[in-house]
Amino acid sequence: MTAELVRGQNHPLSQARLEIRVSAGTPVVAAATLGDENGRAQSVEWVAHPGAPVLPGLEVSRQAAANHRLAVDLDAMPAAVHRVNVLLALPMGVGGPVSFGSAAVPFVAVTGLDGTEVATYTITSLDAESAVVALELYRRQGAWKVRAVGQGYAGGLAELLGDQGLPQAHQLATTINDAVVEGLARSVPAPPPRTPEGDRSRQTATSALGPDQSGSPYGTQGGATGPYPAGAPGTQGAGGPYAGTQGAGSPYSGSQGAAGCPDGTSPTDPSATQPASPAAPASGGPIDYSHPRRQNGAPPPPPPTAPPAQPGQPARPVAGDATGWSMEERLYNQVWGMFEDLARSTAAYRSAVDFADTRLERELDQVLSDPRSRIGGQGDAAREAAQAKHVQLVDQAREALERDLAQLTAEADVVEPALPVAYARWDNPAWHAYRVPMEMPMALRLGDLQLPESDPLRIPMLVRLPLERGLWIDSGRTAASDGSFVDSHELRHLAMESAVAHTARLLAVHPADEFTVHVIDPAGSGAQALAPLVRTGVLATPPTAGAAGVADVLARLTQRVDLVQMAVRGGAADSLPPGFDTSQQLLLVNDFPHGFDDRAVNQLRYLADEGPAVGVHLMMVADREDSSAYGPLLDPLWRGLLRLTPVPEDHLADPWVGHAWTYEPPLVPHGSQVLEQVLAQVAAARAKYR
Repeated sequence: MTAELVRGQNHPLSQARLEIRVSAGTPVVAAATLGDENGRAQSVEWVAHPGAPVLPGLEVSRQAAANHRLAVDLDAMPAAVHRVNVLLALPMGVGGPVSFGSAAVPFVAVTGLDGTEVATYTITSLDAESAVVALELYRRQGAWKVRAVGQGYAGGLAELLGDQGLPQAHQLATTINDAVVEGLARSVPAPPPRTPEGDRSRQTATSALGPDQSGSPYGTQGGATGPYPAGAPGTQGAGGPYAGTQGAGSPYSGSQGAAGCPDGTSPTDPSATQPASPAAPASGGPIDYSHPRRQNGAPPPPPPTAPPAQPGQPARPVAGDATGWSMEERLYNQVWGMFEDLARSTAAYRSAVDFADTRLERELDQVLSDPRSRIGGQGDAAREAAQAKHVQLVDQAREALERDLAQLTAEADVVEPALPVAYARWDNPAWHAYRVPMEMPMALRLGDLQLPESDPLRIPMLVRLPLERGLWIDSGRTAASDGSFVDSHELRHLAMESAVAHTARLLAVHPADEFTVHVIDPAGSGAQALAPLVRTGVLATPPTAGAAGVADVLARLTQRVDLVQMAVRGGAADSLPPGFDTSQQLLLVNDFPHGFDDRAVNQLRYLADEGPAVGVHLMMVADREDSSAYGPLLDPLWRGLLRLTPVPEDHLADPWVGHAWTYEPPLVPHGSQVLEQVLAQVAAARAKYR
């Protein structure tokens, strides 16, 4: 029976290994402090937060997210710990609500590892507070209980931590917020949370003048075994905080990432709607995104049914085994489900191994501290028993992980060949049947992601279109995934080749008249890599060189952003100049900051910040060290771009757990002509519109 707590009420805990699940409706930071008998945290080492997420018996999320799952093992808590305070705080400086009074009411649940709720608490009566102590787990006469606290702090995380007895509260709050900002900067953009009904939320795409009607729902689901309702119990696989305790189903199904859906728009049919024309009048009120021939709120058709499995065998995977209005959308949701499943399963494995290591260390300490164990063979026997138990726990964890990996690998084997060109690798046969599309897809593949435990399994890195963040192809000193370093000259060339491949894919997946590319190459150092774009004639103008050319291109694009913004805000989209190019714009910049003066640098920052909302996107090929003379002035620019590398490197984070994923760029096979063949078709289609 679940105990629904109110503020101040407590409830006994009969289990030692628990999860604390948080649903906030908006990205929040989840942290926890350990307290002594007086409830005071003795030092910053007693605080688990995104910058230091693991303590003995406790693990919190590494990201700010709308939903969290914190792993707790009360038996592994140090003897000096008598309280565990669960903290929630709104991240500062990343947008979103500044107080809980303007956000959805947070909901916290204490559950067993099987998802069974032990106690729940809805944190009401918050107003100007931006941080809150949600729950307190406390030890009383050898037993543990949970208490609903709900104590909010208008002074934010710093005030809360100070009230916990930490003299370094302000410094720690700054450290936590910096870790959150850094985590968001390197995170793969996540789908928004599901709607309360369990259906996919739908975020609308943004055209040159704001929202259009081409959005598609993009949430996550249990990729390997099909979709689950949000919050459905009993759907975890090895993705629980300790592996080996659940079945082989989809781990942590129903958990969402850091990006939130800005509204509650109803589902629409992406195949039956077109992007809004930039000449469409802007509206100050809500937009109805419902399909005119579909009743509002109607659920999408069910996913395809998997073939019957042999008795005792898992269900055979099916491509498109997810909800969605089209196969493209189903495959998108399925890939994101696989991504989340792998993140959760690996988190479970690592947490289980960490638990086994902690237990072994504690048991060995007990053996060494007991003088009686030194007599005869008692000590040796105790050590052997502890080590045997450690091996058993690790083997159980590995077995559960291997089971999930086998299921996900089988799913990847059927999903990869079924992907449309926007999601497909360059070696996919789908590119041989390429035709210039009539509408923009919902997402684009920017490469592949993998974890050390999952090799050789790769998860496609799909990012929504139009791009919400610019791209930064890092041409600086980069350590490859094998630990080797690439020559700096070769790395710059590889970075430009990677940028050209990304640009070609963007051109290929857009209608011929809806995507325009400008290139700034001040010193002409990227001429060799840019040759396919120049030779096929897909660029709006030849690559711009010299400081004067840089100033001209930036002036035209910043003027475009200003015009469109004024048209949107004034509701006068029809007053744009005749012949105004309404297509999405991409500015590819090579060798930054060469050829850039202070004015040009400020214009570039402006485009990076304001451009995506009005259809002007940025792709930079740059070494951050080259711009070190600007100091912290450019830090917001680098943080605002999604960093990609031309060689495999483990620098990207998932939006659920925060693992360091190895990113692999989407390379064109050596000797293949697929890129130039695709660009030639794009150029031929573009010529018809000129």
